[in-house]
Amino acid sequence: MDRVSIFSLIISRVLRSLSAGIIFVILPYLVLVELKYSSLILGFAYTVGTFATAIFGLAVGYLADLYGRKNTLILASLLLPLSALLLFLNHSLIALLVASALGGYSATGAVAGGGIGGIVAPIQNALITEIIENENRTFYFSLFTFLSGISASVGSLIAGLFSSEQEFLIAIIMGFLSVFALLPIRTKNIRAKSASLKSKVVIGKFSITGLLNGISVGLITPFLIPFFIIIYHTPKSEMSIYTFLSSLIASTLILIAPFLDKKMGFVMSIAITRGVGALLSIIMPLIRIFPISLGIYLILPAIRILALPIQQRAMTEMVSQDELGRAMGINQVTRLAASSGSTSLTGYLFSESQIDLPFLASGIIMALNIYMYYKFFGGKNEVNRPSRGSSLLKPSRD
Repeated sequence: MDRVSIFSLIISRVLRSLSAGIIFVILPYLVLVELKYSSLILGFAYTVGTFATAIFGLAVGYLADLYGRKNTLILASLLLPLSALLLFLNHSLIALLVASALGGYSATGAVAGGGIGGIVAPIQNALITEIIENENRTFYFSLFTFLSGISASVGSLIAGLFSSEQEFLIAIIMGFLSVFALLPIRTKNIRAKSASLKSKVVIGKFSITGLLNGISVGLITPFLIPFFIIIYHTPKSEMSIYTFLSSLIASTLILIAPFLDKKMGFVMSIAITRGVGALLSIIMPLIRIFPISLGIYLILPAIRILALPIQQRAMTEMVSQDELGRAMGINQVTRLAASSGSTSLTGYLFSESQIDLPFLASGIIMALNIYMYYKFFGGKNEVNRPSRGSSLLKPSRD
């Protein structure tokens, strides 16, 4: 196991997540409060970011497999700080949309889950798979997500302490430092021999489940903060604390993913965690009591991403090593393309004061997503079995 490369990836991810956590909180306040745009404009900006992330993510997935992962990751990582620099210099609507496209301002995941700047996710995961042996991948996927989430939590807390200009400046600095942290990484230079995919059936199944998950998540996740702005008029300084706590809970809870993987395996872990998330999504807009809404907001992101490392482990076991960048890129493009459409719909519904409908639809579609996981993977021992990997407390030795 290459400790230098692992440490470099961790440092880069921590710094990038700090930057993303700041942007995650300040963007809706910049758009809705400072620039006085409508929820429809915010939804359109998120849609542009989501769609661009899907297209760029697919492109860099192919580039990573065919031409090398390290250099592709460095180039892709530059886009987030460049996007923040653009918004720092220019607050026009055009600048907002271009920055959203470059930075991937999709907000379709929890802060802990990497909801901003998701273009690099397929390459990062492919590199983790390249560096880490199979039996320890759930552990390291969980560890990376935990550290990323803690950093994003700190970023979201920082977002309530300074002016928007100062916060963007901090995000820019952290973003560029995250790129420099990638330079010491050593890779095995795994490259695909051709552009064709041997694992296309498995990739197709994950893409269908990813599409449904994308629709469900895109309907509500980008609008959780706007929900509190519109319904409860929550100030930014207060909301940044709640976002910090929500991300902290998600980041910490994900540490039990290896335990869930060992005890329940892939499909059951997905069903339980996302089933609870679907139920909470339906409840949230129906009971408009601030402490209840806040409680759901604090735990919903954690429930939604809890099984993510397990899903990533399952995919790496079923897809060829030289196809992982493309597999994860294709999975991401279907998920985010679906999210872009559902996010636009929610932006319109919020602008028409139809706030309940996206939450209800999200819960129903997530239930369908769980059914498709059972249909595709429920009877397959290679993905449904409990993992034999290390626990989080006792990772195996090199």
